[in-house]
Amino acid sequence: MKIVIPTAGWGTRMRPHTWSKPKPLISVAGKTALDQLLGTFKTVPEPRNVEYVIILGPYLGEQQIPPYMQQHYPDDKVHYILQSVMKGQSDALWLAREYLSGPMLMIFSDTLIETDFSFLADEKADGVAWVKAVPDPRRFGVAEVDKEGRVSHLIEKPQSLENNLVLVGCYYFREGRELVSAIEEQMRRGTALKGEFFLADAINIMLERGAHFRIQKVDVWLDTGTIEATLETNRYLLERLHVDRLEPANLPIFQRANVKVVPPVFIHATAEIANSTIGPHASIGANCKITDSKIEDSILEDGTTVNAAALTGSFIGRQAKVEGRGAEGQPMTLNVGDDSVIKL
Repeated sequence: MKIVIPTAGWGTRMRPHTWSKPKPLISVAGKTALDQLLGTFKTVPEPRNVEYVIILGPYLGEQQIPPYMQQHYPDDKVHYILQSVMKGQSDALWLAREYLSGPMLMIFSDTLIETDFSFLADEKADGVAWVKAVPDPRRFGVAEVDKEGRVSHLIEKPQSLENNLVLVGCYYFREGRELVSAIEEQMRRGTALKGEFFLADAINIMLERGAHFRIQKVDVWLDTGTIEATLETNRYLLERLHVDRLEPANLPIFQRANVKVVPPVFIHATAEIANSTIGPHASIGANCKITDSKIEDSILEDGTTVNAAALTGSFIGRQAKVEGRGAEGQPMTLNVGDDSVIKL
């Protein structure tokens, strides 16, 4: 099984954090978004035979993701492809075509779903599209399904609410070469929007050719593509753990340091905290230093320093420093990039 993860793109909706790191290395619930994504593949059939195909963007993705994978996943087989010009999803897959033979999964790097992939061991359809029913599908793409339950067409940004089976960004292809052939036809036809080739159009070509696609519904679809969505995902993941992700050895230290922990939280074992309240829904990264503060519903990445501040709904980047006006005032919402200094 090939697992293809397109990570290229500028990550503009996650600014200022993506000025200094690619979006998959953003923190959420104590791990990177990439770690959270890779953790969803534990149920893939024959996991020892999985090969990852990671499509990188230029500069940050190209520089940072391969060494991160080598450090944290040294036993995994990974192929890297560079998409130096952003020409869309199908273009990214076309660049990786030499690796796209046999069964493959493709999932966008800012998509997190809860699903059991083990059924793919016996899957007979040519393709599977994961979907979730939502109240208003008009901002998304949807799968149109016929009476027999087969996907007949994928539609981008439908005009009506009638079909609400939204495509969440995860697809299975029984034979990757069929997808590559459809992308080749898509490019020959010039089927693009604003200079970008979209995967839905390639899949529609496969459907024209008689491919049998079906849908697989999910109840949980999370997103790490915006600050607001990442904080929502952080809340969900912390709740799902049902425990405080707090090293037991730190409890006496925090008690002596006058620290109140309101679960659910993640606090890295190396964090130093004094005279503060942490939580609920706070993720505190490695080597953070927090004093005289209140942190809730926020993500503090590694090396952050916060003093005398009340934060809620905030995302504070690596090695950033926030100096507030006291923890008892009105909570602030901040979006602070790596290596920045904020004094209020």
